[in-house]
Amino acid sequence: MLKVRVIPTLLHKGFGLVKGVRFDSRRAVGSPMQAVKVYNLREVDELVFLDVAATAEGRGPDLELVDELADECFMPLAVGGGVADVADVRALLEVGADKVVIGTAAVERPEVVEEASGRFGAQCVVVSVDTRRGGEVWVRSGTVPTGRDAVEVAREMVGRGAGEILLQSIDDDGVMAGYDLETIARVSAAVPVPVIASGGAGEPAHLAAALEHGADAVAAASIFHFTEKTPMEVKEYLRGRGHPVRA
Repeated sequence: MLKVRVIPTLLHKGFGLVKGVRFDSRRAVGSPMQAVKVYNLREVDELVFLDVAATAEGRGPDLELVDELADECFMPLAVGGGVADVADVRALLEVGADKVVIGTAAVERPEVVEEASGRFGAQCVVVSVDTRRGGEVWVRSGTVPTGRDAVEVAREMVGRGAGEILLQSIDDDGVMAGYDLETIARVSAAVPVPVIASGGAGEPAHLAAALEHGADAVAAASIFHFTEKTPMEVKEYLRGRGHPVRA
């Protein structure tokens, strides 16, 4: 059985990290470099870094910043935000990202996923499927509905070569009241690749519930930034619930 990953998420906007609430990110919470150094000391399984302003601003990834962070990051680093084509994927991998998260472009132009997977391998291609309650997929930072269901989109992305699905709940993002368990269960049962649940964790029991509904990994931000819980404490809780976590 694969070990469960507990993955802190860093949301970046402008000049620093922000707290997202239903994909609306206004509250500044610190420096990305400081956060990377803290998580190095805490030996987390993996880190997700998302530039939440890039797509809305019509620009690509901040390669200089990712380069600096990757130099200091001692755990696998997945980077997303503003990834529009295969050139962006290549550029992020060249500056040190281990995986690239593709969101809007994957849904609007799924051939990007196919080409990226073909060139660089499925193991480094993560597709972000952003949903509202009920499972409808939205794009462009959660502002544009697609009319498509998460299961349909996830299956297509896997068929195109995605190695993982980052399943993000827009309505639960930053609320800290729990994940969208129904959508997690449906998507996890429908695809053969790892599903990372994201959006809603406020206490360790929420992460356990996501895993018990089929998620292979759990991503979270607010629980680590605004409570006293650390990734290690969460993993100890999950281990106590019978989940095989990494040491």
